[in-house]
Amino acid sequence: MSNHPISGVSRDTTAITNLIAKYAELVDTGDFVGVGKLFADGVFVGSGAPVLGREAVEKMLRDTVILYEDGTPRTHHVTTNLAVDIDEEAGTAAARSYVTVFQSLPDFPLQPVAAGRYSDRFKRHDGRWRFAERHVRIHLVGDASRHLRS
Repeated sequence: MSNHPISGVSRDTTAITNLIAKYAELVDTGDFVGVGKLFADGVFVGSGAPVLGREAVEKMLRDTVILYEDGTPRTHHVTTNLAVDIDEEAGTAAARSYVTVFQSLPDFPLQPVAAGRYSDRFKRHDGRWRFAERHVRIHLVGDASRHLRS
C-alpha cells in the first residue's frame, strides 16, 4: 500500500461515501435500528426538532415513516451530486449531496415523492468515520402521503 497522501484521502472519501449509501440502504429496507446505529453519537436534523443519538433517531423514524407488510417503506433513496471535503488533521469531514426519494405501492405507481439536499458532518473515531450530523432539507415534495405520517 502506498504512503502517498492521496491514498488516505481516497480511502477516507470511500468510507464516507459508503456511510451515505448505507443510510439510504437501511432506510429503504426499514432497518431503523441500523440507521440509529449510524447516529450513535450524532445529530439528525430534519423537518422536526433535532434528535441526538441512536435511540432518538430510531424513534423519530418509527414515528414518521410508514412501513408496509414487507417491513419496508417501499422507497428508494437515490443520493447524487456527492461532494466530500476532508480535514485530515482534525479528523473531520463534511459532505453535501442531493437526495431523491422514489416510492411505489400496488395502488401507487413509481414516482418521486421528495427531493432535497443532505448536508453531513463526520468525525473519525478509533480510525473509523461516523456521522456527527445530518441536515435534511427537502425542497420539492410530491405525494408523500404514503411515505410519511402526518
